[in-house]
Amino acid sequence: MILMNDFKAEPEALIAAELQAVERVLRSGWYVLGEEGRKFEAIWSQRCGTQHAVGVGNGMDAIEIGLRALDIGPGDEVITTAMTAFASVLAIIRAGATPVLADIDPETGLLSLESVRRCIGPQTKAVLLVHLYGQVRDMPAWLALCEQHQIALLEDCAQAHLASVAGQVAGSFGSFGAYSFYPTKNLGAIGDGGALVTSNAALADKARVLRNYGQSVRYYHPEFGMNSRLDEVQAALLSVRLQWLEQYTAHRQSIALQYRSALNNPHVKLLLAPEAVSAHVYHLFVVLTQHRESLQAHLQVSGVQALIHYPVPIHHQEKCGDIRRDPAGLQASETHALQCLSLPCHPQMTEQDIQVVIDAVNRFAP
Repeated sequence: MILMNDFKAEPEALIAAELQAVERVLRSGWYVLGEEGRKFEAIWSQRCGTQHAVGVGNGMDAIEIGLRALDIGPGDEVITTAMTAFASVLAIIRAGATPVLADIDPETGLLSLESVRRCIGPQTKAVLLVHLYGQVRDMPAWLALCEQHQIALLEDCAQAHLASVAGQVAGSFGSFGAYSFYPTKNLGAIGDGGALVTSNAALADKARVLRNYGQSVRYYHPEFGMNSRLDEVQAALLSVRLQWLEQYTAHRQSIALQYRSALNNPHVKLLLAPEAVSAHVYHLFVVLTQHRESLQAHLQVSGVQALIHYPVPIHHQEKCGDIRRDPAGLQASETHALQCLSLPCHPQMTEQDIQVVIDAVNRFAP
């Protein structure tokens, strides 16, 4: 079976280096907010093209802490997409702010600029732009829109590790970028982890306070913070895995290029290709089809695992029915949620695996 992810097939050299990193932490006797964390933060901020990185417990916390560090909370609205992981919206709610849902561009699955325009109101303080599936697009237009309306641009980079446009990396365009290091991410830990990246020193300083109970110096708490710290073991592992990220990303992009050139089933639609290879790191390779259940079953029989990300748009979640949304509706998000299907696209895939997926999709007849 060709799986969506196959960690058991990772190189022995990587596993050996990870074990050495874990042993180094265990022998150091320091497990939280230590040298490993500071080392990874320095490397990650440099790779992202920002001045600061703040390691936190997970990607959702990175968004919440970033919002709180910008003093966005009760009475404020943050516009984001209806087609995203629930964590994107939950972070806004946990910060005390009010999410407003905009629709997507059906060609990319990304937030629609025109839909966001319709959602902007007097309480709007920010747009949370989700770089869904690993793609970064139209950043000058987003920066111009936010500048025009004097609102902050925030980036959910949970799926877009080092995706870049004209040499500028995801997370470095807006006030902050929020990264997740959940194991299945392009840069994944061996557990939960996340980081906030920014070039705003005041925001980074406040984020460091908020992640550690609101503590500025030991036993002094000028803020009501939270416990959300990237531990030393995960930081050490991420420093190791980061050395493989460029190679792994190139392989994901190679798989995607082969899919784009060889998939030719009229019942399966591909999302719009990026203008530059670097602008999409293919955390997920998603296709659209009106015959999703039968295609997924066909692939399973053919030895290919395919998964659905995400079948329920945010406004159809039980607790989110009354969230304000684009007055023109969220039809594109609803259609996408009904038709999207993710094909395997991960660094452990062989050329034979890729061809099996291509042949299986092309053979499909509903």
